[in-house]
Amino acid sequence: MKVLVTGANGQLGNSLRAIIERLAADSERPTAKENYFSQGFAKNQFSSAIANPARKDCHSERSEESVNSFEWVFTDVAELDITDRSAVRAMVQSQGIDVIVNCAGYTNVEGAEDNYDLAEKLNAEAVENLAVAMKEVDGLLVHISTDYVFGGKPHHSPIPEDEEPAPQGVYAVTKLHGEEAIRRIGCRHIIIRTAWLYSEFGKNFVKTMLRLTSEKPSIQVVNDQHGTPTYAGDLADTIVKMLSLVNNRKDIEIKEEGEVFSLASARFLASEKTSSSSVFHYTNEGECTWYEFAKTIAEYAGHTGCEIRPCTSDEFPSKVHRPAYSVLDKSKIKSALGISIPHWTDSLKRCLDSL
Repeated sequence: MKVLVTGANGQLGNSLRAIIERLAADSERPTAKENYFSQGFAKNQFSSAIANPARKDCHSERSEESVNSFEWVFTDVAELDITDRSAVRAMVQSQGIDVIVNCAGYTNVEGAEDNYDLAEKLNAEAVENLAVAMKEVDGLLVHISTDYVFGGKPHHSPIPEDEEPAPQGVYAVTKLHGEEAIRRIGCRHIIIRTAWLYSEFGKNFVKTMLRLTSEKPSIQVVNDQHGTPTYAGDLADTIVKMLSLVNNRKDIEIKEEGEVFSLASARFLASEKTSSSSVFHYTNEGECTWYEFAKTIAEYAGHTGCEIRPCTSDEFPSKVHRPAYSVLDKSKIKSALGISIPHWTDSLKRCLDSL
């Protein structure tokens, strides 16, 4: 199975690449490989090749042995402009792509308010291009969305996948438009909503707090927005788990419908009746405020010289209404994939250890 990753230079794209590179290296080390797969990943699935998009031979005939392995094509805008439909179709067809994992998008929540056209182009129109390309080859689109689609109304308990979206702000609206475009095109698809993403790569809240708490004597962080941090490495692991099930043509049961959802075929997912069945929520376990997150980062990093003070959202004027409570309900993905999800504090420690 050949997988195209878009947005490969972002946090999640880089995290996926790191996992695949580790798996490729571990294939030569049986002990390390066994340790990785003991976490619930199917053995003998990942004799992975990291494909180079420039290679002309990387869509050649696959041997019987390679049917159960993945080839990965990592692209960012320099290799593939996903806003160009003809370029997307050409890449998919020439490279023999079976799955697209879309990690690309316009993620500047504040900037989106002044750049609606660009946000719509990247978060909706480009997603439609990917969906069209997958529809034409009967491929699978795995698309990353956001908790912000629920930001327009109050919540007080973890939000399930079938909750009615209520986006507020350009970023949220355009991300929802992307979800709607996928359903409208009707390709096989899985949508994963996540929140508060951080990693070893790029710019994110964890890195910002590490810098500020090492440079400043005191900072203020909002204490009235509740959510769950998501370590991109954990989300990337879960995506690989999903794709292993696709590759194995496994069925998983969606309890809410009492039906069997086939990750391999995903046929009924485009229908109105089951439009939420293709949606999964993923963050780490637990919940906190941004203030609590910042305090924990500083504590784990040993940055004791900076006083972190709580404040309200009103004390930080913003163009965007940010969700006061956006904890996502993860019971569906845990049940469907048979996985346990690490607590956010444990994953934060792992991330900090690798920086």
